[in-house]
Order: sequence, then structure tokens, then C-alpha cells
Amino acid sequence: MPHFRRQRDSRVDLLTVQFDRHGGGFVVELAQCGAEGITTHWGKIIPAAKVKAHDLHPRQRHRLGASGPNKDYWFRFDEGTSPKAVADTLCAHIDEAERWWG
Repeated sequence: MPHFRRQRDSRVDLLTVQFDRHGGGFVVELAQCGAEGITTHWGKIIPAAKVKAHDLHPRQRHRLGASGPNKDYWFRFDEGTSPKAVADTLCAHIDEAERWWG
């Protein structure tokens, strides 16, 4: 936690959880890279076993729950929302992750 990798034959699906530094919320970012990992634009090689969603350019990532590319979405639990309701909302978006990776 907070970086997860799912190794596939030809790719790595990435999921990162980022918490609001002021508390009360979090985002779930999705990304994907080749099975070998990535080489950053400045030449740093990051192998598949170490790559994180944040290592990829923001245009190559997606925030779970966002309405479209490069849109923001935060799961909030500081506005009177119960933890169960936040978890239910997050779970409702899991299929979105599978579609995005697909």
C-alpha cells in the first residue's frame, strides 16, 4: 500500500491510492505500462516490479470515478459520509478500472 501492480503477460496494470495531505479524502489512480516497465522521458529505467502509477505522465493515468480524461475525482469521507458509503462508492467503480485497463 499504496502502490499495487498486476503483472500480465504483455503489460502491468497499476493502481495507486493517494490520500489528501489535509485528510478526509483519497484518489485512486490507474495506469498501465508494458511488461518490461518504463523508461522516463529523462532516461531513467524503472522495471515492472518497481513502477508506480505516478511514474507515468498524468495523461497516461486515470482517476477512478473521474468523468473523463485528465479529470479529477476524490473519494471524500470528511463531509459526513459514512465509511461504508465511501467503500460502496469505491466498489461501484471497480468495473471502471477493468474497462480502462482492458
